[in-house]
Amino acid sequence: MMALSKKIEGFISQSSWIRKMFEDGIRLKEEFGDEKVFDFSLGNPNASPPERFTELIQEVAADERPGVHAYMPNAGNPLVRQAIADYLSREHSVDLSAENIIMSCGAGGALNVALKTLLNPGDEVLIPAPCFVEYRFYVDNCGGVTKIVETKDDFSLDLEAMEKAVSEKTKVVLINSPNNPTGRVYDEESIRALSDILEKKSIEIGQEIYLISDEPYRDIVFDGVKVPSALKSYRNSIIATSYSKSISIPGERIGFLAINPGIADCELLTGGMILCTRILGFVNAPAFMQRVIGKMQGVLVDIEEYKRKRDLLCEGLSSAGFKYVKPEGAFYLFPRSPIDDDVEFVKALQDRNILTVPGSGFGRSGHFRIAYCVDDATIINSIEGFRETLNTFI
Repeated sequence: MMALSKKIEGFISQSSWIRKMFEDGIRLKEEFGDEKVFDFSLGNPNASPPERFTELIQEVAADERPGVHAYMPNAGNPLVRQAIADYLSREHSVDLSAENIIMSCGAGGALNVALKTLLNPGDEVLIPAPCFVEYRFYVDNCGGVTKIVETKDDFSLDLEAMEKAVSEKTKVVLINSPNNPTGRVYDEESIRALSDILEKKSIEIGQEIYLISDEPYRDIVFDGVKVPSALKSYRNSIIATSYSKSISIPGERIGFLAINPGIADCELLTGGMILCTRILGFVNAPAFMQRVIGKMQGVLVDIEEYKRKRDLLCEGLSSAGFKYVKPEGAFYLFPRSPIDDDVEFVKALQDRNILTVPGSGFGRSGHFRIAYCVDDATIINSIEGFRETLNTFI
């Protein structure tokens, strides 16, 4: 008899697409060679980290002061938290202190800590789709219930649908902007309107509804687009984020939670998150990386490099006949599949050694995701294969 729990067995089948395509890519590269396989499956940033990052790694590693590797407060290094609070206060026009920052093991760790702290069994979390597939597993970890709310055809927030989805069990709304998999940035008008809805609904149902904004792509935006501040717009707001994309260090697993100081019982909520950081097994975020990050506020990868790749891919796919909403940020494109069965179309692309991910894995069938954080040659040399595959279905 299998030892694996039935729940996890089911989760594996739901979450396997991205990793499956990535692993298929390894197999195909061994068979055909790297240059003949076009792997757009994994959002693994290929831009080089800023030079300042390499300099700081050497500087921090050379620090031999007594106690530098000792235990620290579970919320993180106080000096690092203050540096982040100072930077965010300027960026969001909200007065934050070190006490409002909790360092985390990436955005995934931050989200799990926040949800664990907030959710009672049966509490609902509203999530606009398309969305990152693992959100529903994070919610389930805490006994919560995921309630998917469809976005509009251009992937902007459907505020009417969001308002209708709120019930007496709603505890959290979880948004991701710039969005994975669409690259959509939810504009300031939408965030303000959503905030008004949540404020009104909180009063109606007699409990606070929290807005968690997952923002690892916040700094990767194009064409002058600005990501509005959830902290500034809504009192009961929390940011979960990481440095994985903004400085290309996903393997280092370093990020933070920023808790709006206007939240009622903010101190109690913060204490709960610090406790959950321990009991979820993180204990605290990696100390070495905290000391590096504390000196890198506002330092980014070359965002123009991703914009150039976006434009290169969009121009190529347009010429091939694909339809899509041009992404405003992140490094994903979410085109329409020429057939409703996006899984079948993705398999057809794979026959030409092009690896993408079905949109149904993100909660929106009839689309597929292309992660264009790859070298230029992969984009350029794949276009003919995209064109040929599309032509077999039209």
